[in-house]
Amino acid sequence: MSGGQPGDDMSVRVLMPFVPLIALLITAAVIDIRQRRIPNWLTFGLLFSGILTSAIFSQPLVWSDSLKGIAAGFAVPFVLYALGALGGGDVKLMAGVGAWVGAPAALAVFVIQCLVGLVIVLAQAMAQRRTRALFRNTTLLACAITQRGVVATAADSRDFATVDRPLPYAVPVAIATVFVLCARIWAGA
Repeated sequence: MSGGQPGDDMSVRVLMPFVPLIALLITAAVIDIRQRRIPNWLTFGLLFSGILTSAIFSQPLVWSDSLKGIAAGFAVPFVLYALGALGGGDVKLMAGVGAWVGAPAALAVFVIQCLVGLVIVLAQAMAQRRTRALFRNTTLLACAITQRGVVATAADSRDFATVDRPLPYAVPVAIATVFVLCARIWAGA
């Protein structure tokens, strides 16, 4: 070995099957930053490439685990979509990530992307000097959900917008996915 760590070759071999996933997520993030939308060709491409890769090569997981990942990646963001907090492309993006990484990792990506998204939104609110409005609107939204229920509040959720432009959801998803993949390598799985 020339100057690398003993596990470097193993890390590269574990990460190689995910190169298309990472490339598609970076593309999604760039498009989402520019247009605040994620096109169907990209989300469905991510989803189908994950299924095909697992079905043909059984890499990085078997096809049944890929299907479970789609279900997990779709389910939780769909609830947020029903509340008006996410767009349809965001839900399909997470389903596509699930096709590549499986159910447990898709749920980990979702949790981590929520934390990354929180940091981005806080930074955006601070930069726009709207931190107080963010906390006020978050409190009002939580109270509205408690008092009127989820469905009634979903219709009014646009009234609680705080920042000028919505969070480009693909950015925290890409960051979280790379984090989960690197954690998998680091853990030796």
